[in-house]
Amino acid sequence: MARMRYAEALRDALRSEMLRDDKVVLYGEDIGIYGGVFKVTRDLQAEFGDLRVRDTPISEQAMTYMCVGAAISGLKPVLEIMYADFLPLTLDALINQASVLPYLWPVRVPMVIRTQGGGGSGAGAQHSKSLDALVAHIPGIKVVSPVTPADAKGMLTAAIRDPNPVVFLEHKLLYNTSGEVPDGEHVVELGKAHILREGSDVTLIANSKMVLEAEKAAEDLAKRGISAEVIDLRSLRPLDTDTIVASVKKTSRAVVINEGWRFGGFGAEVAATITEQAFEYLDAPVCRIGGFDRPIPYSQPLEAAVLPDAEKIIAGVLAMDGRAG
Repeated sequence: MARMRYAEALRDALRSEMLRDDKVVLYGEDIGIYGGVFKVTRDLQAEFGDLRVRDTPISEQAMTYMCVGAAISGLKPVLEIMYADFLPLTLDALINQASVLPYLWPVRVPMVIRTQGGGGSGAGAQHSKSLDALVAHIPGIKVVSPVTPADAKGMLTAAIRDPNPVVFLEHKLLYNTSGEVPDGEHVVELGKAHILREGSDVTLIANSKMVLEAEKAAEDLAKRGISAEVIDLRSLRPLDTDTIVASVKKTSRAVVINEGWRFGGFGAEVAATITEQAFEYLDAPVCRIGGFDRPIPYSQPLEAAVLPDAEKIIAGVLAMDGRAG
């Protein structure tokens, strides 16, 4: 095991897959000499050349269409979209091409879109969104959001090898986090959640950076005599409903945490799944913790006020006590 930063683990996965398979190519703005806005592709152009690590014009729509064409032509493109806020520009290519072509013709679309989102850095309303629900809504596309460096490497490797289009969601505040990462080949199956902490009183279900907030909340709740189980979803689509439902059947209470806007957000999908499959086990309604329904403020105190965090998770859990049957 080596200790790596999240960004280094992603780069390790990209480099390893490019060495293993010469059909893997990288596209994106400033990913060549500059190494990408968060340096995930640093030095890869020097090693693999500008045909396999290609800087593109600033057009997310054109880049995504280019990836669809490259994928159905036999390549395995990995596209970097600088900010998740620009995912709406890719939607026609995703909704009307990448996700449906395998159902229309005998083709596969093995492509990955890497992008980063989330707030907490004062990046403002146009560079801080969490659009998980937007892309997870599309059938035919896998959506993942690893939180640890080990999962970042293992899941990106799995995403590149997957024959389907995968949207790989990173969080800008995770790039400098670090952890143990397995040496050599490391593949984490997509669609499998991970129980990070066992508990018996309430299940905290989160993804991406919100997993770290859920863990902080669980530590605090333990001091109050409340045993919280923490589930890292890892994959939003396919969603590991078996792990979620089994945990809720054990704890009888669930809090779903997602950084995106709460209204119509991904947390609503998880809450509905629990209600459909484990309603008779619930001692209280499922609690959803999400971002406030407004653009992310530039002011960091205001930004902190609208984003979910450990304090809001704890408040949600404690509020359930008064509603328990």
